[in-house]
Amino acid sequence: MDTHSHARPSDAVITHLDLDIKVDMNAKRISGTASYDIAVPHGDRIILDTDDLEVEKVTDGSTQELKFNMGDSTRIGRALTIELPKGTDRITVQYRTGPNAKALQWLGPEQTADKIHPFLFTQGEAILSRTWIPIQDSPGIRFTYDAKVNVPTELMAVMSAINPQERSADGNYSFHMEHPIPAYLIALAVGDLDFAPIDDRTGVYAERGMLKRAAWEFEDTGNMLKAAEALYGPYRWGRYDLIVLPPSFPFGGMENPCLTFATPTIIAGDRSLTALVAHELAHSWSGNLVTNATWNDFWLNEGFTVYFESRISEALYGEEYAGMLQQLGRQDLLATLDDIAKGKHPEDSKLRLDLSGRDPDDGMTEVAYEKGAAFLRLLESKVGRDKFDAFLRDYFDRFAFQSMTTDRFLAHLNDHLLEPNHVTLDVDAWVDGKGLPADAPIPESDRFTKVEGQIEQWVAGKPAMQLDTKAWSTFEWMHFLRHLPADLSEQQMNELDAAFGFTKSGNAEVLAAWFEQCIRSDHDPAFARMDEFLNTVGRRKFLVPLYTAMLDSEKGRLMAQTIYRNARPNYHSVSVRTLDDILAWKDNHPPVTF
Repeated sequence: MDTHSHARPSDAVITHLDLDIKVDMNAKRISGTASYDIAVPHGDRIILDTDDLEVEKVTDGSTQELKFNMGDSTRIGRALTIELPKGTDRITVQYRTGPNAKALQWLGPEQTADKIHPFLFTQGEAILSRTWIPIQDSPGIRFTYDAKVNVPTELMAVMSAINPQERSADGNYSFHMEHPIPAYLIALAVGDLDFAPIDDRTGVYAERGMLKRAAWEFEDTGNMLKAAEALYGPYRWGRYDLIVLPPSFPFGGMENPCLTFATPTIIAGDRSLTALVAHELAHSWSGNLVTNATWNDFWLNEGFTVYFESRISEALYGEEYAGMLQQLGRQDLLATLDDIAKGKHPEDSKLRLDLSGRDPDDGMTEVAYEKGAAFLRLLESKVGRDKFDAFLRDYFDRFAFQSMTTDRFLAHLNDHLLEPNHVTLDVDAWVDGKGLPADAPIPESDRFTKVEGQIEQWVAGKPAMQLDTKAWSTFEWMHFLRHLPADLSEQQMNELDAAFGFTKSGNAEVLAAWFEQCIRSDHDPAFARMDEFLNTVGRRKFLVPLYTAMLDSEKGRLMAQTIYRNARPNYHSVSVRTLDDILAWKDNHPPVTF
């Protein structure tokens, strides 16, 4: 039972979607039909999820109209209940999106890289696909799909499927996804896009002005794919491409099958942030191939993926690189656990969640990612890497294109890894216990130890210009900035900026870490650049820490409210929902239409 969906798949369930839609960039609406092949094991009705959709008509496979009812608005949208005469195995819903569809971000030309044409992208995870398609929007329900999409002729459409590499002359595009996927992995982007190949299986889509830089930045993608296959078996999705979206995209990346949606903030000009590509690629196994059955089981997607990402990074770039990634992840996890312990839901520090009555987005924290990965690293340490790799390879093969609950996984873990290897482990403490268990492996990095030594020398009086930083990676700079003393003087902040040019950096990770330090130290010279950053970058990973840090002082609170008032229209609804809560925005301001 998925508490975040109205669907009742034991009564009737969708098995294939035929989507036929038109994208109106001027009216900012999608309209058309969603037709489903359905299986009806029991019952005489099927229930779809909707949210802010206008349903015009429902018919069966012979175009006979079917009776339907729209339920009341709830936290999870409105149930669309369709009566099914005996023998009905296909339905068609004619609909259009509402003006506030949360999955859709409509961008004007000024919000894009090339600033010539408008742009649209969707973000379905966790339960937003129901805002642009009437669908059974549960990760435990999988189906194949075909789509026909009409867009303005000057634009190109791509989806989470096999994609065209050249623009259509008439604005019509067709897509096919042969493998069953859950609704949250259906994705669409429409913009002034071009394509560049990386190798025979990988490539990148981007706006024209961004394409060359993106292709260079992602040059290692093919090697990542080969490393992933060497670890856990063949890639089953055909092509693996990426699309670089405008900067308002709320996440670093989204693992939509065949086509990872990526933020431009990972294009640093030195390939230093492409571990995110390894992460999204790993989802092709952990998440897309074997999927959490409900959002309470989210750690089964993300914990496995962080572990897998680390293994890909280690295979390509070495143990030290992977060790730095793990240490930064542990820092993020400890900060998250501290915040959770102080908040309304201390139980959110468990791997297995109970998000009943809440938005499943609340569970998308570092607990699922980093505590989950730490649990897998502990398992590896108990049985050895060879046995653990064999276990994971079998897991992905055995449960391919299926959904997985925590209970089902734990039973499999016990039967196929713990008992055969006589491993004694307090699994309950990891899965259902709060916080980080004492037996969590401690990530280490000699390179970070050296960074801390440089900080000590600078605090002791050594000029910043004389610090030994020449060979530092982005990860080392992030560690440096995170571990500076909390309240530096204006002179010290000016010295650091003069030596290392943080405020002018083109690296979003370094910039965000620097701005956090600037807020703590009330470093005015950087605030204009931070204002610009927050008005152009919509990645929630950066927004939340910066706006939160500003709330620690009266001056900061005023600055946060001022910046957010201007920046809010540039953010996707996923980021807006989080920031509205942090800033108590809806308590003090009237609703704003996206």
